[in-house]
Amino acid sequence: MSSETGDRIVVTGATGNVGTSLVRLLAEDDRVGSVRGLARRIPDWSPDRTEWSAVDLAVEETDLVAEFEGADAVVHLAWAFQPTHDPAQTWRTNVLGSIRVFEAVAAAGVPTLIHASSVGTYSPGPKDRAVDESWPTHGWPDAAYCREKAYLERALDAFEYEHPEVRVVRMRPGFLFKQESASEQRRIFGGRFLPGPLLRPELLPVLPDIPGLRVQVLHTDDAAEAYRLALHGDARGPFNLAAEPPLDAAALGELLGARPVRLPRAAARSALAAAWGLHLVPASPHLFDAVLRLPLLDCTRARDELGWRPERTAVEVLEEFLEGLRRGAGAETEPLRGRKVG
Repeated sequence: MSSETGDRIVVTGATGNVGTSLVRLLAEDDRVGSVRGLARRIPDWSPDRTEWSAVDLAVEETDLVAEFEGADAVVHLAWAFQPTHDPAQTWRTNVLGSIRVFEAVAAAGVPTLIHASSVGTYSPGPKDRAVDESWPTHGWPDAAYCREKAYLERALDAFEYEHPEVRVVRMRPGFLFKQESASEQRRIFGGRFLPGPLLRPELLPVLPDIPGLRVQVLHTDDAAEAYRLALHGDARGPFNLAAEPPLDAAALGELLGARPVRLPRAAARSALAAAWGLHLVPASPHLFDAVLRLPLLDCTRARDELGWRPERTAVEVLEEFLEGLRRGAGAETEPLRGRKVG
């Protein structure tokens, strides 16, 4: 739905990894009249045609309908990864908060909803070939992140049945990185005190080669471009998003100048479980189990229906991210604040 002044877009989680990239793209898009960014803390960052609202999706009393009224589309990106030791808390924010977003979209009469799903919503799949969007989306039940993403797929199934007037798009990207997200992702997955400068070739002579560790990544800006393209078209349904090539120990070893050394899956998981149990690292062993089972993604539909193609290869994405880790890179929002450790 367009007007002479351009579309009005609301973005939840607008100060995070994907949100900052998308808001920046939308602020440069002539077809967008205004952007309302929703976040728990309003940033100092002020792109053109962008206004902010302080919103916490975990708070039931939040009036999301008022935030969404008059919008042409809502892009729902907000997500809490922590605390992994309290899955009930992430469930309240991620699942119950998302359902409130969906209900408010319908109540406010918003014609388009774009939801940030994930490769994590998929059931275990192959590592030697890519699967399309028809692959089952039951997640890996032992990992809270996957349970939550898969549950919301079912919630959206019901939402689409009850509200056929709303165009629903589900983005299912691989792992998303950019230089500015490095400090945040170090805190989320590696721990607040993990020294980024350790990730240098001269300090990593060997690299663990764990069976099943073969994943796909994507630059966050490339993912944001897919969201932007979906906003302006009439596409519906799910879209896989990933860059080539898939990354495994051999590719990472070449990038870091390290020699891959085979490490049994059980040994790697036991070490991670011990560190997580002692609160030394925030990434849970349950998520590690899921990563080893994630399928590879076929992105043909995004190319054909959205006209989307990533500008950066997976290797380029990881090179940029590693440089961000070494430098303690960040951005002008609270979630992405930079911090160099070590």
